[in-house]
Amino acid sequence: MPAKIYSRSDIRPDVLNGKRIAIIGYGNQGHAHALNLRDSGLDVIVSNRPGSENFKKAVADGFQPLSASEAARQADIIQVLTQDELMAQVYKDEIAPNLTSGKSLLFAHGFNILYKLIVPPPDVDVALVSPKGVGKMLRRLYTEGRGLPALIAVHQDATGSARDIALAYADGIGSSRAGIIETTFKEETECDLFGEQAVLCGGATALVQAGFETLVEAGYQPEVAYFECLHELKLIVDLVHEGGIAWMRKCISNTAEFGDYTRGPRIIDESAREKMRQILTEIQSGEFAGEWIHENQTNQPVLNASRSSNNNLLVDTVGDKMRKMMPWLKKF
Repeated sequence: MPAKIYSRSDIRPDVLNGKRIAIIGYGNQGHAHALNLRDSGLDVIVSNRPGSENFKKAVADGFQPLSASEAARQADIIQVLTQDELMAQVYKDEIAPNLTSGKSLLFAHGFNILYKLIVPPPDVDVALVSPKGVGKMLRRLYTEGRGLPALIAVHQDATGSARDIALAYADGIGSSRAGIIETTFKEETECDLFGEQAVLCGGATALVQAGFETLVEAGYQPEVAYFECLHELKLIVDLVHEGGIAWMRKCISNTAEFGDYTRGPRIIDESAREKMRQILTEIQSGEFAGEWIHENQTNQPVLNASRSSNNNLLVDTVGDKMRKMMPWLKKF
């Protein structure tokens, strides 16, 4: 069944008239949401921990950050943009005591709702507005008159206006300029976790490292291996992003295209697909969520050890040197 895609003609911006929006967390997503909403003429307040870099950034951007409890008390619409692992405690301690009937509680990721770490009262709206990209890109595109596509979902419609509010909020951050796709909290969360683990982060970085290390172990220069296994990946991804896999294959050499068809399936074979299915099952069953919750309850030992052991990868050390040859490259 095709996805429902909304455009600007489907939106009732008037549902936000007279509404105050609180952005809880002024980090990667929060700063972009707050600035875009404010520039769209909406009444926005923000919250962040005093003394933090994000607090200072909010002040520099012209906001007067409040505590999460005060922001939640003042707001009609509360968008929670803290880190997943902190969200449930912030909700319990500061947001929940200030949730009164008819307010709207928004999220950009469904993790805490799907796995019931947060269970809102039945008399408030609960919806999802999730731009499909990092906050800096959301902000940049907005200032250029463009927008990032976004997902919306309604978990709880206490007022009868939850979908209209989510759509109007998505319009306020600029996503209606591109397109807004309707989903569910379950679909967004499970697909997001799977994409991160199997393809975008876990899969891609493991593939890059394995390819780089295979060439270096075989005696090839690390600098050459870096270009072939990491640097040029962006060129390929840009082509796929621009026009799809078929377009990328039209843009590469016949030799590369032949190697793509005949060797790619030997890397991502049935055993790799079975591992992907296992990862998806762990997400669907809640096993991964339980593992991540336990990780945070025990002060993140696996995450900290993994960060430490991956601190000085050869592919990154070589990459730092190679990127100095390309000063035009930007970091987000």
